[in-house]
Amino acid sequence: MDDDLLIGINPIIEKLKTSPEEISLILLARGNLRPILKLIQSDAQRLKITINYLEAKELDHLAQGGSHQGVLARVRAYPYASFSQLDEIISSELSPDRILILDGITDPRNFGAILRTAEAVGVRHIIIPKDRSAGITPVVYKASAGAISHLRVYRVTNLRRAISSLKAKGFWIVGLDADAKQDYDGQQYPKKLGIVLGSEGRGIRPLISNECDYLVRIPMKGKISSLNVSVAGAVLLYEVLRQYNGMDRDTPER
Repeated sequence: MDDDLLIGINPIIEKLKTSPEEISLILLARGNLRPILKLIQSDAQRLKITINYLEAKELDHLAQGGSHQGVLARVRAYPYASFSQLDEIISSELSPDRILILDGITDPRNFGAILRTAEAVGVRHIIIPKDRSAGITPVVYKASAGAISHLRVYRVTNLRRAISSLKAKGFWIVGLDADAKQDYDGQQYPKKLGIVLGSEGRGIRPLISNECDYLVRIPMKGKISSLNVSVAGAVLLYEVLRQYNGMDRDTPER
């Protein structure tokens, strides 16, 4: 399996905390280390991870313009999970209540920002399509500020089929759509919920929106017609969290 290159302090700290066995090499800037880099050095030494010291220019070259903050790490390429694994979890006592479904997010920085918000609101399971979608790359790791280390991403060949399977397991599906008639904060969401965000330009594809039980919008009062997908996703995810925290009702039967 190919290696990835993690760039920057936060992603590497989170990787050291959650899955250090996936790190094969730490690359640190040669010279006096800042306290946070000394902490990374100490953790790597304790975990018996090989450390190499490079000149700043060498780190710049490896990072290819990314802001490495004095540290890089060689890690095992991200191990996507299959939908069958999620299906097993849903059928168990550990079944999640909320699942995030991304329909063609192609910008890695948007993808990473969405993952960072998902982790912040307690959504741990993310479904993405295999094609026409950003994957887990070093840019995504960095944009997520290491949140990806606490999430599980499932890559599926047929997103519509995956959504249908979730519905058969009792999940309701809400999609964020600029043309929807219902405002995002005017809808009462069931406990078991799949949350669909569409691509940056075209939004949710029609075949996916047709699978949604609810379509909601974020009202726009200014001159522009839409929000960045990562910002819009954060608005919806926090509304779902607000309702979830105050929830005292059972999910309705399908």
